Order: sequence, then structure tokens, then C-alpha cells
Amino acid sequence: MNHALIDADILVYRIGFATNDDTEDMAIRTMAGFIEDILMVDLPQVQRWELFLTGKNNFRYDYATTAPYKGNRTSDKPVHYGLLREYLMAAWSAHVTDGLEADDMLAIRSTELGDDSVLITLDKDLDQVVGWHYNFVKKIKYFITEPEGLLNFYKQFLVGDRIDNIIGVKGIGAKKAQKLLEDKSEQEMWGVVVELLGEERAMENGHLLYMLRSLDDKFTAPV
Repeated sequence: MNHALIDADILVYRIGFATNDDTEDMAIRTMAGFIEDILMVDLPQVQRWELFLTGKNNFRYDYATTAPYKGNRTSDKPVHYGLLREYLMAAWSAHVTDGLEADDMLAIRSTELGDDSVLITLDKDLDQVVGWHYNFVKKIKYFITEPEGLLNFYKQFLVGDRIDNIIGVKGIGAKKAQKLLEDKSEQEMWGVVVELLGEERAMENGHLLYMLRSLDDKFTAPV
């Protein structure tokens, strides 16, 4: 586990809002110090790292018919949003992903590298990906197995995702979704999802929630 895969989108927003009233120089120094602390103090075994930022366009917009994907995001960006992105690209060689999300590239690289990598993020969407994860707020490192990843993925069908404006099933939260889906095969979980959402809505949520594992990947219903 010596290869860190960093969700730079989250860092831009967290550090950006925390430094809204600071100078540009202070915002950059805060970002640099934060990343260095993760890599050198929290995860000293890490020897290599990659950062990912979301770029233009997103294939998920074409699948969202029930509600606009991320359509509820109306809040302003941090004052230093552009500056911090430019800094991450220039100083840390952050990759900008066009047509898909940084989360997808994180999942793709994690799949390619296997147990040699650790995903550094707070985004629960990536808890569907098998491998090492690190929550830099709680400072917790944990491993997601394949059964755990599948369960986390299908729970999201029912719970939805308020942040990304993905609609789940009314009245079903995380605990109820867990109870409905745990100890089931993937085919059985899909059956529960289709029963509660209908096949069309289930397929829509699948495309919106599924993190790609390769550039030519896409969500397909289990058979």
C-alpha cells in the first residue's frame, strides 16, 4: 500500500472554504501543508501519489432523467477555487478528467493497482471500490472487500445521494437499506432494487452511482 490516490476535488473545496478570508499565498501554503501531512505523517509508507480533479462534461448527465444530476448544487465555489486547482496541477501534477469524474479515475487506478494503492477521500461513493481507503478527517484506514463494496453500491440505489441529486426510495435510509440487502447475492440485491424502484429507475441509478473500473466500462445489470 505505497501508492496514494487522492481525491483532489474534495481538497479544493475543503481547503478553499477554510481559506476564503486568507491571502492567495496562505491558501496555497495551507493546501501544501495539508497534503504533506497526509502523505508524510498519516501514511508514511506511501512512496508515490496521484491526484485527480474533475474536468469538463460528464457522461452521467445523459442518464439522469428523474432529476438533473448534481442539479441541486447552487452554492458558490470557494474564493480560491481556480487558484488551488491550478496549484495542484502545477505543483502536484494533478490529472484533470474530462467526460467523467475524478471519482471514476480514482476507482480505475485503484482497480489497476490493487492492494498496492490507498484511496484518499471522504466520498462514500468510492466505498463500492475494493481495496484500501483512508478517511483523512477521521484518520481511519480501512479495507473494502468485494462483498462489502457490492452491498455499499446497492444500498445507494435505495438511499439515493442528496449531494449528487440522485433519488432513492422514499422512507428508506441506510439502516433499512442494509437490512433489505445484506446476506444477498448481487442478483438478489438487484431484484430488491428493481422491485422498489422499477427497472427503468434502477438502471438510471445504476449508471449514475456506478464508479467506472476501466475507461471502457459502464454499469450493467447482473444476470
